[in-house]
Amino acid sequence: MTRGCAKKVLAVIGVVFFLFTVGCTKKNTMVGPETAGLPQLSNFADDIKDITLPVELVWDRKNSMVIKTESFRGGIFIYKGKAEMMSLKDYMVSSMQDNKWRLVGETASKDIMLAFVKPNKTCMMVISEGLFGKTDLKLYVAIDKTGGKTESFSTNNSYVPKTNSFESSFTR
Repeated sequence: MTRGCAKKVLAVIGVVFFLFTVGCTKKNTMVGPETAGLPQLSNFADDIKDITLPVELVWDRKNSMVIKTESFRGGIFIYKGKAEMMSLKDYMVSSMQDNKWRLVGETASKDIMLAFVKPNKTCMMVISEGLFGKTDLKLYVAIDKTGGKTESFSTNNSYVPKTNSFESSFTR
């Protein structure tokens, strides 16, 4: 091996080692409620303003789905970013409670699942480890815009429920 070639190989090994050590160092990213000065997004995908997220999370529009109808609004919103899972969980619980959401369920294994409700609204979220040291946050949001009133699916709004013949045989 020539002397110039050996220098190039040594330089490449040095660069690879440097990139490996810089990429593997643990970053101390705080995303908890204790970071009161952390700016938040007050606007959320599709103008849902009572779910705030830390700025470290970026909306993955390509993998998210949004639905809007006359009576229903919601979807699956996916966010990714640099955040510790437990710190993000604490932040989301605090943020949701600050916005008057009630925590009704929580489970944790490899992933963390949280369920919140509000009158006519439901939000379930899953916090999981993503690729390349990022954390994924999936929000499943459902908003009933009718206020719990049932509406007809017919065009003339004259829905009349049919009597089930099996059911009517017991009521005679």
